[in-house]
Amino acid sequence: MHVGIVSDTHDDTDLVAAAIEQFDAVGVDAVVHCGDFVAPFSAAPFERAFDFYAVRGNNDGEWALAAQIDEFGTYLGEMGELTLDGVEVAVYHGTSPAIVDALVGCGNYDYVLHGHTHERVLEEHGGTVRINPGGIPIEAAPEPLHVAVLDTESGEIEFHRL
Repeated sequence: MHVGIVSDTHDDTDLVAAAIEQFDAVGVDAVVHCGDFVAPFSAAPFERAFDFYAVRGNNDGEWALAAQIDEFGTYLGEMGELTLDGVEVAVYHGTSPAIVDALVGCGNYDYVLHGHTHERVLEEHGGTVRINPGGIPIEAAPEPLHVAVLDTESGEIEFHRL
């Protein structure tokens, strides 16, 4: 199974379209958004042939976002747990570094997916892989937006610059 991972799109509809185009090109089966869409209109384009999961980010101020996502996918709230092709995954926006560290360190998950910092991260700690695909460029993290694709069968993770 191929899982697309994206975060911190912040209403940038051009980058949302580019992320979806990349996920379509790779042929992902599911997409996980780690929060900070900002407004419901920027979640709507993710309605596609793939399964869709999302958590709430600290900038997702419109409560209508949950209803928008639930029309075509699964809104996980502040934090979610998924089993994708037998792989255990925690999804959290990443607002609290202590919570991210606890999710990684607890040993319950194969992967912990998060965003918030807008910086790409790929690290393994004690058998758990932490993935942050990055986000739109900001002063603290000026790198262009990337998305990640996880192959649950091989464990391979690729980042794609948009």
